[in-house]
Amino acid sequence: MKMLKQGAGPAGRTLLAAAALVAAALVAGCGGGGGQIEPFAPKRIMAFGDEASVITAEGKKYTINAVDATTSALQCANNPIWIQSLASAFGLVFAECNPTNQTTPAGKIYAQPGATVAGLKAQLDTFFSSGGFNSKDLVAVMAGANDVLELYRQYPQQGADTLKAQARERGRELARQVNRIANADGRVIVATLPDMGTTPFALTERANKPDTDRAKLLSELTTEFNTQMRITLIDDGRLIGLVLINEEVERIVRFNTSYGFANVTEAACLATALAPECTSKTLVTNANGDTWLWATSTLMSPAGQSRLGSLAVSRAVNNPF
Repeated sequence: MKMLKQGAGPAGRTLLAAAALVAAALVAGCGGGGGQIEPFAPKRIMAFGDEASVITAEGKKYTINAVDATTSALQCANNPIWIQSLASAFGLVFAECNPTNQTTPAGKIYAQPGATVAGLKAQLDTFFSSGGFNSKDLVAVMAGANDVLELYRQYPQQGADTLKAQARERGRELARQVNRIANADGRVIVATLPDMGTTPFALTERANKPDTDRAKLLSELTTEFNTQMRITLIDDGRLIGLVLINEEVERIVRFNTSYGFANVTEAACLATALAPECTSKTLVTNANGDTWLWATSTLMSPAGQSRLGSLAVSRAVNNPF
């Protein structure tokens, strides 16, 4: 997978990089092979899943929200989450954050805070009851983190093997829902889960509950989920573009300074101002959304979302939709 090269600058730079990728694809589409290849140009974008893909009606996101340094006014276009980067790459916006005042925003968010894979299915059921997809629809999907956390909370009442089996089934179910979109002619960008065993939540659980390696268990649940999701996805190389954010986060955690990250173990947001209320003015001492990986104990910072956005844009531009 081709990845965008990014430094440790503001997460908003992802939008510029996304535009450059699309421009390059347009140029490439005009040459070679004796005929013109039409680049993918979606007319709509829809987001399904959990809070990682949510922008509230007020323009707030489940990460570190950017605010004006003087007035503290929300600046929803800054610190974009991954679906914003993906939409911007194709000149699209969501109504919840429409800084260019597009008359009819072509982006629609069905994702909901706290949603599990079952919640994702319900979102799709609602969507299908009122319409369908077409080949000019770009569909962003990310879910499963809440499933992993839900399963983990059942330990040790439920044994690790039982929980891993359930994680595998939930991964397969996510893939079935993605396949459902693809079979209905939608063009899907789906993200794997970042390793939940590397989150600040997991590290705290490991320290506070020494009965077993809790972080390792969360990692294993994540791996089982991701593996079965990947195995079950339609693998025709065309309808579905897979974004491996789990591998990117693994590299960042192992080689954080090489990737421009100063902190990959702690939450940047104050415990009294968790997402979506967390802003650049409600961070712990020395925290920075551009160089810390985690906004909260389980949610990625703008820098993490920027990495996810870059991977998603690269996949959407280069996938032969």
